[in-house]
Amino acid sequence: MIDYTIKPFSPESHQFQVDLAIQNPDPEGQLVSLPAWIPGSYMIRDFARNIVSLSVYCGETRLDAVKLDKQTWRLPACKGPIKVRYQVYAWDLSVRGAHLDTTHGFFNGTSVFLRVHGQEDQACLVDIRPPDGDIYADWRLATTLTSCGARHLAFGVYGASSYEELIDHPVEMGRFTHAVFEVAGVPHEVVITGKHYADMERICFDLQRVCSQHVQLFGELPEMERYLFLVMAVGEGYGGLEHRSSTALICKRDDLPQKRVTEMSDGYRQFLGLCSHEYFHLWNVKRIRPLILKQADLTREAYTSLLWFFEGVTSYYDDLALVRSGCIDQRGYLELVARTVSRVYRGTGRLKQSVAESSFDAWSKFYKQDENAPNAVVSYYTKGALIALVLDQIIRSKTDERLSLDDIMRELWSRYGRRDIGLDEDEIERVVESFTGINLKDYFDAAVRGCDDLDLAANLDQVGIGFSLRPASGSSDQGGIKETAGKDKESAPPRLVLGVATRIDGRDVVISNVFDQGAAQRAGISAGDVFVAMDGLRVTESNMDNLVARAINGTPIEVLVFRRDELMRFDVTPLPAVANTCELWFKDGVDARALERRQRWLSGTQAKA
Repeated sequence: MIDYTIKPFSPESHQFQVDLAIQNPDPEGQLVSLPAWIPGSYMIRDFARNIVSLSVYCGETRLDAVKLDKQTWRLPACKGPIKVRYQVYAWDLSVRGAHLDTTHGFFNGTSVFLRVHGQEDQACLVDIRPPDGDIYADWRLATTLTSCGARHLAFGVYGASSYEELIDHPVEMGRFTHAVFEVAGVPHEVVITGKHYADMERICFDLQRVCSQHVQLFGELPEMERYLFLVMAVGEGYGGLEHRSSTALICKRDDLPQKRVTEMSDGYRQFLGLCSHEYFHLWNVKRIRPLILKQADLTREAYTSLLWFFEGVTSYYDDLALVRSGCIDQRGYLELVARTVSRVYRGTGRLKQSVAESSFDAWSKFYKQDENAPNAVVSYYTKGALIALVLDQIIRSKTDERLSLDDIMRELWSRYGRRDIGLDEDEIERVVESFTGINLKDYFDAAVRGCDDLDLAANLDQVGIGFSLRPASGSSDQGGIKETAGKDKESAPPRLVLGVATRIDGRDVVISNVFDQGAAQRAGISAGDVFVAMDGLRVTESNMDNLVARAINGTPIEVLVFRRDELMRFDVTPLPAVANTCELWFKDGVDARALERRQRWLSGTQAKA
């Protein structure tokens, strides 16, 4: 048994204290280390850098540990049990690390629990204690670690069957809102930390529908005692990370629904989509997973070319579940698809990097994006979702609606996920082809290993949905449903643009990205430059689009920028905006077969064999 005790040692200075007791250490010197990354987030994060101090005791005698590398220590030889005490600085307000202050505490096991080399399969006990002081007397605790005597939502002793299990159950402590609903006979809990005014009853009602939809697709819920949504509500933030029976989420508090407000806001729809995404990972990633991730060494990168499937397919189903469950209507779903298409088409990186390459290079490119990322990187999330959509339509069409991507997911669950068998790099394609009997090599070559744009128009046409691309009408235009007024947008000449993305820093308009072959790039303007003036007028957040739009087509304008501390002048000829914004619509006059196919797709039903 490996014993841990963790306590918020000093919330004011953001430090947890951890005691690790090893009953049977290696007599020649026990190795311990902290992971360099956390499963589900493919970037080296070097969590050991947050260890402030580390002490080793053999009985009452203090000994010196030898640090071997950035994250590994050799403990001195000791006859009998050995104890390690260390302090962890926790000031990472994200779903990946650890955070502690006087309002709450949160940690992932990868940030705080040292691994005992050679004893990873040993059972673990962890005593989670509250901070000292009366002001913390009302703190509660939420986790899906197995209770070993601790009461529900209380501090105490918890357990895990191995180190891998120990680090896969995040912990939240503090003052939070708590609610429960049930899916497939299993309690599902929602814990929200941070100031908020959320309608918990509505959240539970909607999440129950979404989760039930995913369970219905796979036919069963993976074995677990309960599931937990850990939500941190903040002013600005977005993200999620999947775990074996829980998820850690961060969202804007304004995205959560308020009481007596019944409409579906964009923010709440995004929140439900995030919850849906992480819940789908219960099957796809946590249990259906590449062999390399199943056997992952958390001290170094684990490379796979399959993230397009595990994240992209999950991204496809996260929104699809919203419409299938009734949380949004078909029109709302079409809007989400159109926005995904727009995000893909607005980066020329899609023409240079395949999703297989993007998956493999996640460690060095996708998770380390710089100012040139739109020109060099494609998202395996967004393009992967579109690949899944087209693949679903191909399977449905080629099998006369007898099979779909739903069946592929169920087959992967039955063959691999339920049995905890990792997939080889070419396994996905072999399963799809053998199960459906369709030769899809050309499709996978073009869509996954190539950089071709997908034939979305033809595939959506089969279900009576129209597809078009047009120039964006402004910086806030994300694409969406084509209205009658959309015809005016098509007939009007495209607006003139510089081909940049900007951010606001105080009162400054800073260029964050310069797009390939745009007017700014051609003139020599660079990312990081700060706009000063255009044609003698100061550039502000509110007037920049108008200053460019009023230019005469083909005529240069004078642009002044600061690059570092140097004032620079450029003659820039704005160019017409390119057609990279997607509009979708339900076609009129389509035949009954197309309508039937659409209904089966969006409802999750299919034709009888």
